[in-house]
Amino acid sequence: MTDDIDVPQVVIASREIAAPATAIFELIADPAQQPRWDGNDNLSEAPAGQRVREAGAVFAMTTTKGHVRENRVVEFEEGRRIAWLPAEPGNEPPGHLWRWELEPLDEKRTLVTHTYDWTKLTDAKRLPRARATTPDKLQASVDRLAELAEKS
Repeated sequence: MTDDIDVPQVVIASREIAAPATAIFELIADPAQQPRWDGNDNLSEAPAGQRVREAGAVFAMTTTKGHVRENRVVEFEEGRRIAWLPAEPGNEPPGHLWRWELEPLDEKRTLVTHTYDWTKLTDAKRLPRARATTPDKLQASVDRLAELAEKS
């Protein structure tokens, strides 16, 4: 991937949200909620009842293009951190990772950090989409998440 030397392969956005970490985490760890705050406008729907509770879990998501993705949870700490590797059903993940980290600042404020890491992406056909996933796209997700969490 030498042509990506000048393109950041780890993209990060963060923001303080005026809501408890537990409330924010519920919006992230329940895949059915994710289309509500997806700033990439890439997620269409996820079946209910897939709330993630541990690393090793797999949840399914349908994209706006109608493709189903199986998301394998590789990091999990209840109320604090969740990360997953998306893949086509039945296939190994091509290597891009989505991560959410929550740092409670007090009972009503949380620092939320969203990361997209494609340093291990091996599928060349996914590179244009990876390059297009910029900090502003991640920030849009964080901002939409904040809007939902702060209304609760």
